[in-house]
Amino acid sequence: MSLKIGEQLPYFSLIDQQGIMRNSKQCKGQKLVLFFYPKDDTPGCSAEVCGFRDKYDLFKLFGSVVWGVSSDDKLSHQKFAEKNKLPFPILCDENNVLRKMLGVPMVLSLLDGRVTYLVDSNGIIRYIFNDLLNSSKHVTIALEELEKIHSESNVHF
Repeated sequence: MSLKIGEQLPYFSLIDQQGIMRNSKQCKGQKLVLFFYPKDDTPGCSAEVCGFRDKYDLFKLFGSVVWGVSSDDKLSHQKFAEKNKLPFPILCDENNVLRKMLGVPMVLSLLDGRVTYLVDSNGIIRYIFNDLLNSSKHVTIALEELEKIHSESNVHF
């Protein structure tokens, strides 16, 4: 089942690179940028997470929590996060439970897909961006869409 824009993000909980349990309820009242990437320490994935790192202060200005997700284990995530000085958690989805729950596709049944979800402060999916090859575009698109959501929420009639 693939989740769609307008649907509620289902409850989930996974550990991050520090062994801290993270769950979707912790984001209540905040926007969540949840990005799935294929593999730690590969060129495209490193570019993507470093893009989110470099723009992290902008995401925070929009009241957003940023979480990365891949199927790598805690140790791999820990090394990857330390090497790239990541200020946000990387969740361990070792059995692809969350990936399957949200419907993040596999490419050629071999490679985990690259998808970014923007979830509003009520837990509703507001935007989904799916592009395996253009890793840096995930950061750009996420910021553009967050700006739109922010503008909409500040419009008073």
